[in-house]
Amino acid sequence: MTETPTEMKRLREDTASLRQQLYSAGKRNEALSKTLRTARDELNRIKEEARRLTEPPNNWGTLIALDESGVAADVIVGGRRMRVAVAPEVEPTQLRAGADVLLSEGLVIIGTGTFASVGSVVNVREFVDETRILVGAPGDDEQVFVLAADLIDSGLRVGDAVVVDTRTHYALQVVEKPEVSSLLLEEVPDITYSDIGGLADQIGLIKDAVELPFEHPELYTEHGLKPPKGILLYGPPGCGKTLIAKAVANSLADRTGEVRARKTYFLNIKGPELLDKYVGETERQLRLIFARAREKASAGFPVVVFFDEMESLFRTRGTGKSSDVETTIVPQLLTEIDGVEQLDNVIVIGASNREDLIDPAILRPGRLDVKIRIERPDADAARDIFEKYLTADLPLHTSVHDGHSTPAEAVSTLIDFCVDRMYSQSPENEFVEVSYADGSKEVLHFSDFASGAMIHNIVDRAKKSAIKSLLDTGERGLRRDHFEAAIAEEFSEHEDLPNTTNPDEWARISGRKGERVTHLRMMHLDTTRGAPTVPYEVDVAEVRPNSDLV
Repeated sequence: MTETPTEMKRLREDTASLRQQLYSAGKRNEALSKTLRTARDELNRIKEEARRLTEPPNNWGTLIALDESGVAADVIVGGRRMRVAVAPEVEPTQLRAGADVLLSEGLVIIGTGTFASVGSVVNVREFVDETRILVGAPGDDEQVFVLAADLIDSGLRVGDAVVVDTRTHYALQVVEKPEVSSLLLEEVPDITYSDIGGLADQIGLIKDAVELPFEHPELYTEHGLKPPKGILLYGPPGCGKTLIAKAVANSLADRTGEVRARKTYFLNIKGPELLDKYVGETERQLRLIFARAREKASAGFPVVVFFDEMESLFRTRGTGKSSDVETTIVPQLLTEIDGVEQLDNVIVIGASNREDLIDPAILRPGRLDVKIRIERPDADAARDIFEKYLTADLPLHTSVHDGHSTPAEAVSTLIDFCVDRMYSQSPENEFVEVSYADGSKEVLHFSDFASGAMIHNIVDRAKKSAIKSLLDTGERGLRRDHFEAAIAEEFSEHEDLPNTTNPDEWARISGRKGERVTHLRMMHLDTTRGAPTVPYEVDVAEVRPNSDLV
């Protein structure tokens, strides 16, 4: 039968309502399913957490060796060595000898760890074989340790410090000690021969001794001549000994490769820092230094071993008052220089203010072959040194420029003034009158104690005075009176003057070494403190004698 319009409308409304109810039910079902899944995941998490909290603890052990099959391994747990299985999920390539491994309750390897980062530090004395080393343990006992996997091909050397596990007897990692790393200067010293003033003759001598063998090795071979093994630079302090040693390293670097493609290693050894209170420790460090030098030299790198303050280490044997450490240190150096092991491509340079205190065995030919005295600068040398520090690009006062067409001329005139002021034999420059045992007398001036360091300090003093003048008065530039005051201050304060309690030092400086000094008459006092400028006298009989030098 035919439905009426009213019935059709009601049917459509009922259908739309059912569809809406069905859609709402689907949404509620989806939300309920999501809630159930979340609840299931949370329940699983709680169960897993409960399982982990109730499971027995795992152990950590140290892997000793892995079976060839990869399914078993030897480990040390609590000091006991045992054979355990390896879980299938653990890759054999992840297992490294000496590393930590995680063991389950059933003593099965289920995970891997890293190498221990702490432990005792010992020094490698020698290699037993490719995987074992002999070390010096505490108490001066010798023990054998096994190299961890990471150390086998790490370039470990004799003398290196390594961290060891005394329970498992494994050497785990290398420790870089400052005493070793500070010796190897990767950067070549930035000092050239042109930076050194007043030492042209000495620089020529050291070039002949050091650079000729590297420039013309074929000629040395042809003539059967061997390069010198060592050089001694001696003389008063502050005259450029250390600067020359640095310039040697710089020059060798430039000559052994274009644009320094190859390095020169400069091992700077300060004598007092090398001394150690423990017996044999200083000798060990000396062996280590030369072992490093030979290692770098064998790779084709020139090596300069520079001993500053050499007399502090290698004093004449038998002269020690509180200890006889020099009786073992000196032979150790002699063994390193001309012992059985060759010392090729290595140059030993020593610097000393008291060469008379160095053991004669070190100074003989075949060891420190070349001996170069670094003299105090004369007037010409002082002018050359001034030119290194007082240049035309510095700010000069207008009074300095007066009468000169260029800054270079003005600086040259200022340098001449400084040199004349320092080296004039005028009464104001007289310092001491020395009386010798033979009755002769000699007046020494301040210029007799001049040094390159002193000249450098004079220029620095003048520059500081110029800065203070600029801040106080607004006048810019270096003036002549700045240098006049700087020279006067340096003469009265500089620390290079000998101590009056050792009057024989005056004989050394005056060039009359061997003459006994009997009387000192001081010609100058410090006027900057208001003291009168009148002579005073020192009677040598009242001061400590020095029988070693007279």
